[in-house]
Amino acid sequence: MTVIVLTNCPVGLRGFLTRWLLEISPGVFLGAPSTRIREVLWNEVRQYAGQGRALLAYQTNTEQGYAFETHDHAWHPTDHEGLTLIHRPNPTAPRPPKGPADVPRQGWSKAAKRRKYGGGRGGGGGAG
Repeated sequence: MTVIVLTNCPVGLRGFLTRWLLEISPGVFLGAPSTRIREVLWNEVRQYAGQGRALLAYQTNTEQGYAFETHDHAWHPTDHEGLTLIHRPNPTAPRPPKGPADVPRQGWSKAAKRRKYGGGRGGGGGAG
């Protein structure tokens, strides 16, 4: 069993894949081609994907029973003690500071700068 998933790829590439695989949903192709045909199809996908992304998953004789490959994808297969796992970036992970911590980043409002770094308008500020 072979599955190819295309995202933002040319329509011609989708038409090419329908010669060998069944398109069960837009950009999702399913079939059972031989290993040689699967490798030829994947080479064509990588060559003609353009700005798009592609994912190939196929049945094989491994501990997991399948293997997968990616093309221009943010998620990458990573081997972990014999198992292939997907490594995906975490967009919410804290980033290291780019400069000194006491310098406000550009684009902050004046009110946010006052809250974070103290200071006032010069008139004593406060409803005391």
